[in-house]
Amino acid sequence: MSLKNDVQKYYGETLKTNSDLKTDACCTEETLTPHLKQALAVLSDEVHQKYYGCGLVLPEELEGAKVLDLGSGAGRDVFALSYLVGAKGHVTGVDMTKEQIEVARRNIDYHAKKFGYNNVSFIDGDIEKLDLLQLEKNSFDIIVSNCVINLVEDKAKVLKDAYDLLKPGGEIYFSDVYTDRRLAKEHQVDPVIRGECLGGALYWNDFHRFAKSAGFSDPRIVTSRELRIEDDQIKTKLHPARFYSVTYRLFKIPELEDACEDFGQAVRYKGTLKTSPSGFVLDDHHFFEPGKWESVCGNSYLMLKATRFAEHFDFIGDFSTHYGIFKGCGLNVPYQATSGEQNNNGGACC
Repeated sequence: MSLKNDVQKYYGETLKTNSDLKTDACCTEETLTPHLKQALAVLSDEVHQKYYGCGLVLPEELEGAKVLDLGSGAGRDVFALSYLVGAKGHVTGVDMTKEQIEVARRNIDYHAKKFGYNNVSFIDGDIEKLDLLQLEKNSFDIIVSNCVINLVEDKAKVLKDAYDLLKPGGEIYFSDVYTDRRLAKEHQVDPVIRGECLGGALYWNDFHRFAKSAGFSDPRIVTSRELRIEDDQIKTKLHPARFYSVTYRLFKIPELEDACEDFGQAVRYKGTLKTSPSGFVLDDHHFFEPGKWESVCGNSYLMLKATRFAEHFDFIGDFSTHYGIFKGCGLNVPYQATSGEQNNNGGACC
């Protein structure tokens, strides 16, 4: 049986609800803001019970957006995004597991009645073959995915196809599982370890290489946490590897560089995002308070000025004078360690 068939069987037959999971890899522990609580509260019980995500893939400034969900499963994130983008937006979900997509489709009417509109569609398809699904290139504002890319074999192709589908200035905002080393082949193909989102976890530095090769020059970490593996058998097999649930955002901005360079630029948040009046989080080391000027590297400057966030910021500077590298760029494991330990955060570059 192929890895793809193993995944389909695990999520279509083995797992009945999220209570059947053996680890916390496919669980979300992030704190919800009031507007996200509201979006999730109106969803059907069935899509909640069939949810196997590992993070929160509901970014800011979604109203009217065109969104694609890679590996949409039973549709929890699609329906939450449907609520957040509103009647003028649209959300498309792609999934290859028949049982999961059947759940999603039979819940369309329920959510359409709740919201007062229907702006979702689901495609039976393989996210490793996005180029064959008749999706228009340069057409999506945002692509999301929740603990799914680790399950596919050709992760580099998924990222490259996603880059092609995004509009300029668009982003992939997705959660997945990563590890601090390359795993042994027998662990990669173990159907349970794979199904629990561990066997396909990328070594974090390999992911960065794939992302940059696809065109995403500066991957940004939004949140990260180390995973607990409670199942003794799985824990013994995988020891001493460490696993992390991480939410990344990858912007399609060709001008981004592969390091954080200093051009003497600064930005000021206006406080005008409806869902973030008290401050805006770009990533795990950029929090912008309203009214306060902040020095930023050239990449952060572009992530705000060349995207849907531009109208919510004031900008100073250009790219005419280069002052060298921003302090703090590193190469160590960039994720949050368990309590009491401290990683040298290689992601904190400016």
